[in-house]
Amino acid sequence: QVQLVESGGGLVQAGGSLRLSCAASGKIYSINAMGWYRQAPGKQRELVADITNSGSTNYADIVKGRFTISRDNAKNTVYLQMNSLKPEDTAVYYCYAPYGPGNYWGKGTLVTVSS
Repeated sequence: QVQLVESGGGLVQAGGSLRLSCAASGKIYSINAMGWYRQAPGKQRELVADITNSGSTNYADIVKGRFTISRDNAKNTVYLQMNSLKPEDTAVYYCYAPYGPGNYWGKGTLVTVSS
């Protein structure tokens, strides 16, 4: 099992920035990527960004140029730097780590962007 714990959410004005963190513990050796999904009220969960153990990144088109994902392998932590935030970025952000049959998930952290 892998445990994922998110932090860094909160309330920010449009145009502002936040940095989310996701710390992984447990059987870290069993995963080779981590990332972030988000779910806005009344909408489906959607991929935001992910990063492999080797550092390859992938972003949703709607966040490209505004969000940056990074990782600190020594700390088993993944970060999501979110800049130029928009009200439509308001959502619960979930850290995830894919493995063979599915994904490990964190409990989520709420990001609210006011206009």
